[in-house]
Amino acid sequence: MVAAASVVVAVGTVTGMVSALDGGRPSKAAKPPVTQSPGLGPLPGVPTPSRTPATPSRSGSASPGPAPESSPSRRKPRTVAAPARLYRHSDSQVRDWVDAHAGDARRPVIESRIADRPAAVWFADFTPSTITARVRAVTSAGSAQGRVPVVVPYAIPGRDCGGASDGGAPDLAAYDGWIDGFAAGLGSGEVVVVLEPDSIAQSDCLGEGERADRFASLARAGRVLKAANPRARVYFDAGHSDWNPAAEQAALLGRAGAASAASSDGVFTNVSNFHRTSDEIAYARRVLSALGGSAHLGAVIDTSRNGNGAPPDGEWCDPAGRRIGQAPTLSTGEAGIDAYLWVKLPGESDGCRGTPGTFSAEYAYELAR
Repeated sequence: MVAAASVVVAVGTVTGMVSALDGGRPSKAAKPPVTQSPGLGPLPGVPTPSRTPATPSRSGSASPGPAPESSPSRRKPRTVAAPARLYRHSDSQVRDWVDAHAGDARRPVIESRIADRPAAVWFADFTPSTITARVRAVTSAGSAQGRVPVVVPYAIPGRDCGGASDGGAPDLAAYDGWIDGFAAGLGSGEVVVVLEPDSIAQSDCLGEGERADRFASLARAGRVLKAANPRARVYFDAGHSDWNPAAEQAALLGRAGAASAASSDGVFTNVSNFHRTSDEIAYARRVLSALGGSAHLGAVIDTSRNGNGAPPDGEWCDPAGRRIGQAPTLSTGEAGIDAYLWVKLPGESDGCRGTPGTFSAEYAYELAR
């Protein structure tokens, strides 16, 4: 992708994030690697942070027009229904590191500021026979604790446009079947679904027919997920504030079913990227305004590594000088913003501090201290 896009690199199991994968690497989308699910066998690697587009950066290409008010205006502030506590999966790369390094001077900081925070669980491998059980293991654990899991389906064919996070289902028919299995594991409790990072913002590598087919499959996925569990909240890929202009991204989202209450609860931004929360709030509101659709639509923002904002040079691969952002929460107090989430786990490498998707204690400490 271009420097403005979000890139996810999936490798092995996901660290801070839980991976319900059997194996395989997610694409370079802006996602974190997936960690193993308890008792489900080796989990596939989850995508690493979504980087900016692979093509020239589009910094400053945000859609024109007045920025939305920072205070609630047309949309009333709302939060995800109770219980408003996010689930932290116990099986992750960062948790494994903490457990194995009791004497490391960096451990207290990494444990308290990263390992103890709830993060998303990635499902980045195409394993139809086990996907239902692996998703159910996460959602049932969350329900047992009265907490809300965040799960990331990441197996769309042609993901990451054949880049570092290449992989996924062999074709859309197979993907549709995989999504059916994924949906069957959602249970009946509240769950947040971050549907296919980079699948819409980074779709320009596809021919028009291929893009239309992908969007139809994503719209179907949203309908299937919500029909399987009416309490599931499904969010579609809006890239981030330095990628596509809001109106352009909204048009793509509309084609993928993101404006339909039957498929969608809104959009997600900044997955595995670094843009400041204030910029993402303004951008998400512009996208939602342009998207139209039901007034219930909202946005969730990945705040896992945006504490210092994006690097001025557009670097996306484990850039220095970054910090963790706002803690994950389902109560943002911001109109139209449903949650701040840690979709990409801080400390999981994009590929420059280690193999993509693997945990780097040095990088985690740098982000958290």
